[in-house]
Amino acid sequence: MMRIAVASDNEMVTEHFGHCERFILFDAENDKVEKSETIANPGHRPGFLPNFLADRGVNVIISGGMGGGAVDIFNQRNIEVIVGAKGNARDAVEAYLKGSLKSTGTICHQHQHHGECGE
Repeated sequence: MMRIAVASDNEMVTEHFGHCERFILFDAENDKVEKSETIANPGHRPGFLPNFLADRGVNVIISGGMGGGAVDIFNQRNIEVIVGAKGNARDAVEAYLKGSLKSTGTICHQHQHHGECGE
């Protein structure tokens, strides 16, 4: 069983991990989504969200962008980080399960929301 979290707004992959409306957690078995549940973003504070998701058994996080601090914590918790994703959250998960969604490795450093991506 693999649990994949997608940072999302309105069922779409969000640009900014820390400021998404919610996380959709997809449970996958044999490369197929078995079930999903949605949890509200409990609030953005440094270092909190990666551990919040890790404690829920998440193995993979998919987001549009993410700050380096969050990426480091996910890495410490052995959670695979996929950034640079776009479009429908479920489609992104299915692409990941097929092996066609690859992380672009884009870490938010300098953009209009500087300091808001989980730094």
